[in-house]
This record gives sequence, structure tokens and C-alpha cells, in this order.
Amino acid sequence: MAQTIIGRKAEITELQRLYGSGRPEFIVIYGRRRVCKTFLVRELLGEEFAFYHTGLSPTELANGLLINQQLMAFHSSLLRYGDKHHSPPENWLEAFSRLTALLEANHHTQRQVVFIDELPWLDTQRSGFVTALEHFWNGWGAGQPQLMLIVCGSATSWINDKLLNNHGGLYGRATSEIHLAPFSLAECEEYFAHQGITFDRYDQLQCYMVFGGIPFYLSMLRRGESLAQNIDRLFFDSHAPLHNEFERLFASLFVNADDYTKVTRLLGTKRMGFTRKEIIARTGIASGGGLSKLLDTLIACDFVSSYVNFGHTRRHTYYRLADPFCLFFLYFIDKNKTTNSSFWQNNYTSPKLNAWRGFAFETVVFCHTPQLKAALGIAAVQCEMSPWHSDSDNDGAQVDMVISRADRVVNLCEMKFSNDEFVVDAACDKALRHKAAVFASETALRATLQLTLVTTYGLAMTPHASRFQRVVTMDSLFV
Repeated sequence: MAQTIIGRKAEITELQRLYGSGRPEFIVIYGRRRVCKTFLVRELLGEEFAFYHTGLSPTELANGLLINQQLMAFHSSLLRYGDKHHSPPENWLEAFSRLTALLEANHHTQRQVVFIDELPWLDTQRSGFVTALEHFWNGWGAGQPQLMLIVCGSATSWINDKLLNNHGGLYGRATSEIHLAPFSLAECEEYFAHQGITFDRYDQLQCYMVFGGIPFYLSMLRRGESLAQNIDRLFFDSHAPLHNEFERLFASLFVNADDYTKVTRLLGTKRMGFTRKEIIARTGIASGGGLSKLLDTLIACDFVSSYVNFGHTRRHTYYRLADPFCLFFLYFIDKNKTTNSSFWQNNYTSPKLNAWRGFAFETVVFCHTPQLKAALGIAAVQCEMSPWHSDSDNDGAQVDMVISRADRVVNLCEMKFSNDEFVVDAACDKALRHKAAVFASETALRATLQLTLVTTYGLAMTPHASRFQRVVTMDSLFV
């Protein structure tokens, strides 16, 4: 029996529409590792599979025999679905020829769903895999109304280069692209309810700061344990299953992972991020197409985001770490060599954890900008959203999020993670007035400025509370 699929309503609707289209479909599903792409396809359409295969991880194969091992595994999958050949195919053209014959032998008028998972892993060096895939689709599949070919992969750079942006035989052949993103807070809440895990929204928010809405990580949480106990068990215990996850994650995604981890580690050191020029200077990675591809790939994998500092041109593009899990890992595991298996429980109220909560909350809000816009009543208004910092080396003024709106309003958003209603005292009020004045002056602002508070439990009614024109609480992020 198929398991319950949590969330993914838009993706389910799209796959069901494509299943019933009556046309040949070539569907590309991509997204970062651990977001459960395979689970979605298998649980939704598994009973309709006419063929299913998943590539072997190249990191675990012998270098000189990669293609032979991949072809052997493909042969095993063909046998499971009725192929009668006794020996494995000698190359990918023969492998897809056998797949074509198998599908034709089992031909019927209903959908034939062919699912090839971890597709990038099949494309070993000089294997001719892409050429064979092109021939399979262009020479046969595109003319089969009953065929629904679904390919999937976590190596987003390969997906972009070889499928979506391919200028050869696969150019424009994909009939649908589905980017599977991490769970939203609302989907996490639905998951917790389904699993019988009882975290209130304050703890669910902190859970998102750690695990970033990645379903695979959430599946490792145990009900009956507090969030702090779960974090200690998964990261700080002597045999913690996620203690080395950062390295494993990048090694599984990128053939040459060193530069990717180098850039990611750098971005984790500064909340506002770095320019391309600064990245080159600090990492030693040469400028050029290689760096551009690296940054584009990190963005496509949801690890990094880019923004232009408000009031500047695209020459002032910054890159910042956007993945909550990586941010947490680099802050507490990469640099923290503690042997304390109860580190999180022992330091729950420490200044170090409170400081992390502050900027981790900002990251979560940036992951939920549609919900923030809806809470402000501007869901239909075109907006640009980014951090901002002063150009003055002496001032240091910065804004957590600027929402530049097409209706000539600019929201300056302050993110405040608090265990109670946030209190605006005299010092905070002075800092807010200074920040707004510097922003308006440096950007030569010609729009209405609204100071906006995004926080957990709301705003305490003190004499300075009126400094904020709008207040958004965490409940609005769970929509």
C-alpha cells in the first residue's frame, strides 16, 4: 500500500495532469538531495511503472569499471520487467534498444510510466549515455502517446546542462520541469501531525532552523523526545547519524566537491554574503565560467541565493547562504569540536545559541517570502526582496530584509526571534530611527517607508511600539 504523501499538492496536481494528458511526456524532476523526489514519484505512480531503474552512486564504484557496473545494474532492472537477454548490454544504445523492445512487447493503450532515478549518475565519462537517451526519446519515445518518461536527479548542474539547457538533440524536449523544494513550515507541521510528533510552533520554527524542511532529516526525529534531545542525538552523540552529513551531501552532488564546499563555508561566515570579487579573493577560485557555473549550481540546489544591494546595479550582486541546514552545520558542527553528547540541552539558553537563532530566523523568513507577502496583504504586488547594508565603513547600518514594492512602498523588515512579545525599548527605537534615516539617505529613497517587525509572538505595547507600522508573527509563516 502506498504511503501518505505529505504536502506537495502542486507537484501532485501537475503529475496527475501529465499522466492524463494523452500525449508522450518527458518530465524532469530535480532538487537538492534528501527532498524525497524518489518517494513522491514512487508513491504516486509506482503501481503504473512499466520500468523503473535507479543509477548507482559513482562514489562507491571502481573508477575503471563505472560504465560496466551501471550497464549491469540497468540489465538487472530490465530482467525484473521481463527482458529475456542473458548478458548485459555492451553500451547505452543497446540498453535503450532493449528498453524499447520491452515496452513494445508490453504495449497497451494505458499509460506506460518509465521512471529513471538518479539519471546523472548513469552518465559516466565517455559512456555515450546522453546520445543514447536522445536516440531513445527522439527516435521512439516522442512518438508514443502512452509513454510517460520521468527522469530524476539531485546533481542539478548536470540536469541543467545536459537536459534543460541542452543545445543538442535534447534541446526543448522536456515537456515539463518540476523543481522539488524543501518542505515549507506548513508542510512540516502537517508532517509532524501525521507522525504524532508534538512540537509547538516555536519549536517547529527552531526545527526548521536546523533541518531546513528536508523530509529525510525530519524522518529521523523521534516522537517523545524534545527538540533539544533530537538535535543532540542526531548531531552530537558519539555515533550521531548526521555528524558528517555536510561532507556526504556535497560529495554525492558534485564530482569535484572541494570548490563547492569551499564557497559554501565562506558564505556561512557572513550573514550579508559576499560579492563575486570577494569570493575569488577569499577562496582562490579563478574568475570565469567555472565560478559562474558553481554559483549557479549552488543557487539551483537551494543552497545559495543572490541579491543586488538595494539602490545599486547588478555589479553589486551578493551571494549568501540560504540553506538553514548548512548554516546550522557550519556554525555548530564544522567549527565546534565538542565531545559533549548533550551539547544542545546544556547550552539551550546560551548567548551562542541565541545569536544563532537571530540570523537563522532571518534565513527561515527568506524561505517563506510568499507567506510574508500574503501576511502584509501584498501577495499580488510585484516586489524585490533582499537584505541591505550601508556603503559606509564607519556606519555599519544594515536591514534584515528590504521589500521594494511596485506600489511605491518600501518595507524595512526587522527579524526578531523572541520567546515572548518583542519589546521596543529606547535604545532599540534609536537604532531603528538611525537605520531608517541612513537607508533613506544612501538610497535617495522616493517612496513611502514602513518599518516592519517580523517576530515570533508579536509586539509588546510599550511607548516606543508605534515605531513599527506593520507586525507579522510566526503564525503567518505557517500558511
